[in-house]
Amino acid sequence: MPAPVIHFEIGSTDSSESATFYGAVFDWSFADVGPAKLITGGHEGGMSGMLNALGHPPETYVMVYVQVDDIDATLRRVADAGGQTLVGPAPLPDGRRFAWIRDPAGNLLGLLTPLAGVAAPG
Repeated sequence: MPAPVIHFEIGSTDSSESATFYGAVFDWSFADVGPAKLITGGHEGGMSGMLNALGHPPETYVMVYVQVDDIDATLRRVADAGGQTLVGPAPLPDGRRFAWIRDPAGNLLGLLTPLAGVAAPG
């Protein structure tokens, strides 16, 4: 089974300002997670998401994350297929790992491992 898209991230220079906008437009609610804001309401039945302010380029972006069981093997396949790793793999506080890749056309995509004990579909 193909790897699913499971998470998205919207970057800006001010995650609080973004939360005000998206809360007003989509009725989303948020929880602070460091400089980021996790979407805690409004995504029921859909993928999880967050707002982020990296503090460095790229400042504005939209990133979708694909769940993969073996991030190192996936990054090897990315390189073999002509893509490149831009960030990571890096650990997250919940034990998962993530990476950012660029495909041969220049598009950015995130990779995210599942929580411990939860295998990716496929």
